[in-house]
Amino acid sequence: MNGILSGRVAVVTGASRGIGKGIALELGAAGATVYVTGRSATAARLPGTVLDTAAAVDELGGTGVPFVCDHRDDDAVASLFAKVRAEHGHLDVLVNNVYNSPASARWLGKPFWEVPPRAWDETFDIGVRSHYVAAHFAAPLLIDSHGLIVNISSPGATHYTHNAVYGIAKTAVDRLTADLAHELRDTGVTAVSLWPGVVETELLQLIPPDDTGHRRLALPGEGTFDLAEAQTPRFVGRAVTALAADPARLTRTGKPWRVAELANDYGFTDLDGAIHDAEPHL
Repeated sequence: MNGILSGRVAVVTGASRGIGKGIALELGAAGATVYVTGRSATAARLPGTVLDTAAAVDELGGTGVPFVCDHRDDDAVASLFAKVRAEHGHLDVLVNNVYNSPASARWLGKPFWEVPPRAWDETFDIGVRSHYVAAHFAAPLLIDSHGLIVNISSPGATHYTHNAVYGIAKTAVDRLTADLAHELRDTGVTAVSLWPGVVETELLQLIPPDDTGHRRLALPGEGTFDLAEAQTPRFVGRAVTALAADPARLTRTGKPWRVAELANDYGFTDLDGAIHDAEPHL
């Protein structure tokens, strides 16, 4: 996909590591200028910073622009898009990926009466409201370029996954996508949700191998997943890149799409040449 997004400008939120980083890298490999946001300017318990991701985008042939940002701060988000306007005058792709995975992981498999009310705020503030706010400030730039909004969601929007708060939040993300698409219907802007499968992020890489040498993700009440079948973050990035390069993408607006489904439609694979479709998404 080298060069197919040359001249395009993208913003990927929550791109210090994980899915966001994978998306930023693939957009960069396709030649885009990618603004990568996140709170991590220095490495913490998990590796990865916005500076690292931006540098990796550069190495792949794109232009990485780090932007340290707490997506709970509306003024900081507004300044991000003001910077994009001042430096480029347009925006082609917004990927709303920011999410507090470590916080969410604390409550996996627990019924709602064992999950404290603050978990609702942790999940909705960074993971639903943050997407709305970024879309709000990005919309004028995207309308000018007939751009693309991608909200990272999950099949948990349609069936029980992890816990009640998680599923409700992902349902809200998909409804946000549908309603943004409805209000953007005459602008040429495409808004979609994207459903990855199990993605081997830095968080899952902490899982050690078992006695058989396999690394497995065990989720209470949901099963055990062999991480050999997990998607890489770059696979999700290839889905976003394919959508961004598709002149007919508006036909997909307002709907959720599985990454594996888009791989089959557009003809891309993961780094190992396969198409993995194990659920759920973390």
